[in-house]
Order: sequence, then structure tokens, then C-alpha cells
Amino acid sequence: MTTLMEMPEVTECSVDGCSYNHDHDCHAGAVTIAGVPGDAACATFIPLGTKGGLDKVVAHVGACQRLDCVHNKDLECSASSIRVGAGPQDDRHADCLTFSQA
Repeated sequence: MTTLMEMPEVTECSVDGCSYNHDHDCHAGAVTIAGVPGDAACATFIPLGTKGGLDKVVAHVGACQRLDCVHNKDLECSASSIRVGAGPQDDRHADCLTFSQA
């Protein structure tokens, strides 16, 4: 069994419009990667003006729903770490930039 500390870290989040983003670090306890084919969205993205999350945290990937990613094994991310950034539209959308089509 994998523990939270063994899950991939979110090493960067460049989406300034996310409530969990503090100085390009993700302060959510864990993120979920979801989306549809061609879009590996960060389902934890919350575009509010209020900052949220934990004061001292290194976010991890809690779940990955993208079966078509080379890093997905049994709905868990097997990448060493991930980066989250703006999606194809703009900063009102966050994607897993580590996603790679299987």
C-alpha cells in the first residue's frame, strides 16, 4: 500500500488564480487530476479570491482519473512529481503539465 508521503509531490503551480496557490506552491493537502481526453485538469482548482489550504504543506497527488496517462497505474500517479499550470484556455483553468498520453 502506498502512503501519502510516497505519492508524487506537486512541485509547482503556476496558476495564480487558484485559491490553493501561494507563491507558486500548492497548499492543498492533495490534488485530484481529472478531465476529459486531451485535458488533464486539476480538479482541486478553486478560482476564488480567498486563499485556502494549509500553512505548511507539500501537496501530493491524491488521485488520478486519467487512465490514458503513462503515469497512471491503478488510478494512482506513478510520476516522481507533477507540475500544475494554466490550461489551454487561460488562468481560469488548471492542468497537470506532467500528463503524457499513453
